Amino acid sequence: MNKPICSTGLRWLWLVVVVLILDLGSKYLVLQHFTLHESIPLIPYFNLTYAQNLGAAFSFLADKGGWQRWFFALVAIAITVVLLVLMYHSNARQKLSNIAYSLVIGGALGNLFDRLVHGFVVDFIDFYVGEWHWPTFNIADSAICIGAVLIIIESFITPDDKNKKVA
Repeated sequence: MNKPICSTGLRWLWLVVVVLILDLGSKYLVLQHFTLHESIPLIPYFNLTYAQNLGAAFSFLADKGGWQRWFFALVAIAITVVLLVLMYHSNARQKLSNIAYSLVIGGALGNLFDRLVHGFVVDFIDFYVGEWHWPTFNIADSAICIGAVLIIIESFITPDDKNKKVA
């Protein structure tokens, strides 16, 4: 039996669109206005710095010859499909898990777009303390991390707690 989309977690897909607009829009601006490795200080401890990431988080596997582009593209597609299925089978009132899944999907699709179109992921958020810089990242990475944290938090909520919040 088919469920109406508005009663499933797919009702939260609007958040995927918001993440994509913010992520792809910010990356577009970086590509239009920055040269590679150009950095603009905004406030102490925070720069906008254009970087290209050929790997995954923290440039993991970035130097492996190109196969990783397609591997991470397939991983993004697989994660997106699995999360869409989970959202379809969940209730729209399960806000925390659906928000988390939407954030991860939006981030995965944002970085997937970069991999397929550019061959690398555009990163530009640069936090630092003194000479130490956190690896440069982007809005998609942030959405994925926030979504993952929400999934972990949601896993600690007991079914009784979930029923209290829905009722």
